[in-house]
Amino acid sequence: MVYTSQLRSGGVISEDPSLERHFKGHRDAVTSVDFSLNKKQLASGSMDSCLMIWSMRPQMRAYRFVGHKDAVMCVQFSPSGHLVASGSRDKTVRLWVPSVKGESTVFRAHTATVRSVHFSSDGQSLVTASDDKTVKVWTVHRQKFLFSLSQHINWVRCARFSPDGRLIVSASDDKTVKLWDKTSRECIHSFCEHGGFVNHVDFHPSGTCIAAAGTDNTVKVWDVRMNRLLQHYQVHSAVVNSLSFHPSGNYLVTASNDSTLKILDLLEGRLLYTLHGHQGPATCVAFSRAGDFFASGGSDEQVMVWKTNFDAADYGEVLKTQKSGSSVDGTYHSLLSEMDCGVHLKKTKTQDSGSNHEQQQDSSLATTLEHIMGQLDVLTQTVSILEQRLTLTEDKLKECLENQQKIIQNKAN
Repeated sequence: MVYTSQLRSGGVISEDPSLERHFKGHRDAVTSVDFSLNKKQLASGSMDSCLMIWSMRPQMRAYRFVGHKDAVMCVQFSPSGHLVASGSRDKTVRLWVPSVKGESTVFRAHTATVRSVHFSSDGQSLVTASDDKTVKVWTVHRQKFLFSLSQHINWVRCARFSPDGRLIVSASDDKTVKLWDKTSRECIHSFCEHGGFVNHVDFHPSGTCIAAAGTDNTVKVWDVRMNRLLQHYQVHSAVVNSLSFHPSGNYLVTASNDSTLKILDLLEGRLLYTLHGHQGPATCVAFSRAGDFFASGGSDEQVMVWKTNFDAADYGEVLKTQKSGSSVDGTYHSLLSEMDCGVHLKKTKTQDSGSNHEQQQDSSLATTLEHIMGQLDVLTQTVSILEQRLTLTEDKLKECLENQQKIIQNKAN
C-alpha cells in the first residue's frame, strides 16, 4: 500500500488509512457497497445476482439474499438502516429487511437494467436510474411511482437526491451531469465538461456542490449555485468508477479501474493518499455515515473495510455536530482559484449544565424518534410483503376457480 504521512492544518498529525478487514463471499465482481447508520452492517451487491449483508462485529455470520434474477448493480441502506434497496439487471428494485429472514418486496421499476438506487434523507422517497435513459422517483411506502425525468439520451448510470431533498442530480453515458428540481421536475442545468461517460455523481454534504467520476479518468467538482466547475482532478490512470464524500465535506474517496483508491483533500485541492488493495479494478467505494470507516469493492470479488484515521480532527467535529445538532458553518474557505467546496463544522459550546441537560434530552428524544421511524419502516415493509402474498393467493384462487369451471364444462360436453 502506498501512503505518505501528512501534516494537517492546525498541526494535527494524521495517521494513514488502514485496512481493517476484508470479506469474501461473492462469486463475481462487487458492484456496490453501503454502510448502515449504526455501522453494524455493510451491504454489498454483485454481478453474482446476490446481495450480501456483512456484520461489522467479529465472528458474526453474513446474510446472503437471493431474489434478483440477474446481476445486482446497486445497493443502499435507508437512512434509519431498517431497509436495504437494491437495483438489478433484471429491471427490478427490491426492498429488503436486513435480518435473518431476508424478506423483500419487488417492483418492476424500469424497462432496462437498474443502475442506481438512492433514498431521500427523510427515507420517504427513492430515486432510481436506468439503461432505459430515465430517472424515476418512487414512494418507499407501497413503492408508488411518482414521476419520471427523461431528458438523457443514453444510459443513466447514477442518480442522487440532494441532502435537503429539493434537487436530484443524474449522471449518464450521454456525457452529461444533469441537475433537476424535484418539485417542478425540470432540468435546471446540464454540466457538459466530461470527455467521456459519467459513471457516478454525488452531492457534497452541504448540498452546494456535486462531484462526478468519469471514463475520461477524471473527477470534477461543480458548484450547483453558480453552475461552474470548481475542481478538476486527473489522479487516476484509468476509468473512475465511484466516489464518496467524507461527512465533513473536506475529503473525497475515489475508486478506479487502475485498481487503486485515492483520497483527495478538497480544501487544499490535492491528492492525499493512494491505496492499493484490490487485485484488478476497484469498482465501488463509500464512507460510513460518521466518516470513520470507508468500504470498497472490486472485480476481485472482495469487499474491503478501511479505517479512515487521517480525519481525526474532522471526525470529532462530525460526531459533535451529529450529537448536538450544531449548524454547518456557511463560511467557505478560499481555495486555489476560488475552489470553495469545503465546509467546516462549528463547535457548539454548552452555556451551562442546564443546556447540557437539554442536549441529553434532545439526544434521547432523537434516538426514540429514530427507533419509531425504524419500526414504521419495518411495519411498512411487512404490510407490503403481506399485500404481495395476498395478491399471489388471490391469483392462485382465481386460477383454481377457472380450472374448476373448465373441468365442469368439459364434463358437461
